[in-house]
Amino acid sequence: MVKRYEELTISDDFMFGKAMGDKMLCQDVLERLLEEKVGELEDVQPQREFRYTSGGKPVRLDMYTRDKKRMYDAEMQNQNHQPVEKLELPEGRVLFLCTFDPFGRGYAKYSFQNLCKEDRELYLKDGTEKIFYNCAAESEKVPENLRELYDYIRTGKVEGDLSRRIDEAVRMARKNEEWRSEYMKELLHDDDVREEGRAEGRAEGESQLVKLINSMIAGGDGDKIALFGEPEILKTMKKKYGIN
Repeated sequence: MVKRYEELTISDDFMFGKAMGDKMLCQDVLERLLEEKVGELEDVQPQREFRYTSGGKPVRLDMYTRDKKRMYDAEMQNQNHQPVEKLELPEGRVLFLCTFDPFGRGYAKYSFQNLCKEDRELYLKDGTEKIFYNCAAESEKVPENLRELYDYIRTGKVEGDLSRRIDEAVRMARKNEEWRSEYMKELLHDDDVREEGRAEGRAEGESQLVKLINSMIAGGDGDKIALFGEPEILKTMKKKYGIN
């Protein structure tokens, strides 16, 4: 369900990208997630687009930044509809903050590195890592250092300094009229894309239905063609081929 801009929270990818635009806050969140210090960050780039897919489609990263050694891409995932194996992952530290359990195994986080298929004890020590944070994990399974952040992402409850600063960044973002306009334009664009897909589906369905009728004509199936004059049968056929 589409949210009004005023209803967006840190668990919404648009708001997450904007709130993490604060470089110091972004660094503190990264260090909390990674449990280690990171170098001085370059400017944080929210909602940045890269072209990674083989088909040339843009992959939008909710938050992108880097220090002198590596890049960091943090994603907010709040809909359990994208198979993990279908995600296009760039190199560096790629962090997925999920409001659901992405693998269904109950771990508070899932960390992946480049392992050798022939020898599972051999892996590349190149700093490349993909980490999925399960913010829906049972409280007793969440490390103490992550509990405040997980609770805030899941419930919006402010319990400490970090969650207070994130909440403040969200409140400030909600007052930003330029970002509100950007959000509305993004919703309109998404609606246009969906409508374009529906139109393509209808056109394809109409084409298939025409081909079916033509094949009946060529085969002399006059009795079957006459059935399309029956309202219920025509309605059923239109539904089958996605035609309004």
